[in-house]
Order: sequence, then C-alpha cells, then structure tokens
Amino acid sequence: MRSSKSRSRNKNRNNNRPSGGNIINRVFDSSGPDGKVRGTPQQIIEKYNQLHRDAQLSGDRVNAENFAQHAEHYTRMLAEAQREVDQRREEQEAQNRERQAERDRERQERIKTQEAAANAEQPAAAGLDEQPDLQVEDAPDAGLVETPEEKPKPRARKPRAPRKPKPDVQPSDDSAPEAAE
Repeated sequence: MRSSKSRSRNKNRNNNRPSGGNIINRVFDSSGPDGKVRGTPQQIIEKYNQLHRDAQLSGDRVNAENFAQHAEHYTRMLAEAQREVDQRREEQEAQNRERQAERDRERQERIKTQEAAANAEQPAAAGLDEQPDLQVEDAPDAGLVETPEEKPKPRARKPRAPRKPKPDVQPSDDSAPEAAE
C-alpha cells in the first residue's frame, strides 16, 4: 500500500506536466545564452529580438546571431500553433455549418408536414361548400368527426330571481324583556 506522501507527489508531478493544449498562451522558460527568459512565445520572441538588437549595437555578432536563432525558434513554434488553431477553428465552423444545414432541413420538413396537414383539412371543408346538393341530414354517417369548434355553445343561464325581502318581525309582548318589575 502506498503512503499518502507518495500519492501526493505523483499527483503534483502529473499536474506540472504541460498539456498539449494552447501553446499560444502557455508560459515557457527559455534558457538562452543570457539567462532564462520567461513568458508566452510572443513575449519571448520580443525579448530575444530586443537582445538581438542590443548585441548588434554593441558589436557582438556571435550573441546577436544566437539571439536571432532563439527568436526564430519561438517564431516557428508560434506560427505552427497558430496554424493548428486556425485549422481547428475551420473544422469547427464546418461542423457548425453542417449542423445548421441539418436544422434548416428539419425545419423545412416540419413546415411542409404542417402545411400538408393544413391543406388536407381545408379540402374536406371546401368539398362541402362545392357540393350544395349534398346535405348532411340526408347522409347520417358522412364520416365527419365532431370537433370542439363545431360543438354547440352552452345556453346562457337565466338570471336569478331576486330574493324576497324578509318580513319585519316586531317583538311581541311575550318575548320582550320585562324591565318594569
């Protein structure tokens, strides 16, 4: 059984590994001839180009060439990463276009189906209007189905009769309290 220390060390080791993800924004440590240069590829390129210009101005052709080669290396890395990003973006856009085209086709099919259903209902109703000689009463089973629109509306309620007024009840002598005693 492993101890908890070895598990935590393994966990940290895996987390420190660079992923093959986005190189454009990844931070690199470049060990150049003048010490370490740290930053994204674009920052490292700018730093090595500045060191190249400084070495040229001071007359150190060897260091100037060395810095230029370091800058070129990171320039190539950045260009390759940018090509990969562009290729992935183009693939994603192509997939999105395909999905959108499929959605558009499905939408058009739904609309056609709805229109066909609506058109199928209209000729049945129009057919009755075109044949005035045919009466529904003569054909008891015409195959028509009663729909909610065709149901008769419920009759309105009769207004309620007004209530009869309550008779005024005057207290009789028997029920009155006897206060005279």
